[in-house]
Amino acid sequence: QVQLVESGGGLVQAGGSLGLSCAASGRTFSTYTMGWFRQAPGKEREFVTAIRYSGGAIYYADSVKGRFTISRDNAKNTVRLQMNSLKPEDTAVYYCAARLFDLSGGRTRYPGEYDYWGQGTQVTVSS
Repeated sequence: QVQLVESGGGLVQAGGSLGLSCAASGRTFSTYTMGWFRQAPGKEREFVTAIRYSGGAIYYADSVKGRFTISRDNAKNTVRLQMNSLKPEDTAVYYCAARLFDLSGGRTRYPGEYDYWGQGTQVTVSS
């Protein structure tokens, strides 16, 4: 069983920045593919970004490319999402997700490919 706990959400003005963190349990965190997804009211959960176990491959949704940065610290079992130049359309509940085995390419974009999810953290961007 893997537990994921997100932190760092909040309210920010458009153009501002926020950093989210996800702390994971498990002794083999370094082998997990980690992803961030978000879900706005009335919308489906959508892919934001993912990072493979080694950190060598990173994927971003086009809507956040150049503004968001994912990183991981395998020694601390954490993955971080730095969000800059935030827009009102970034408002959503952000979820951290873990895939126990390697995942790459387009498959990282599908929620069904992930094994565990955090409880989510709210990010609200005001205009």
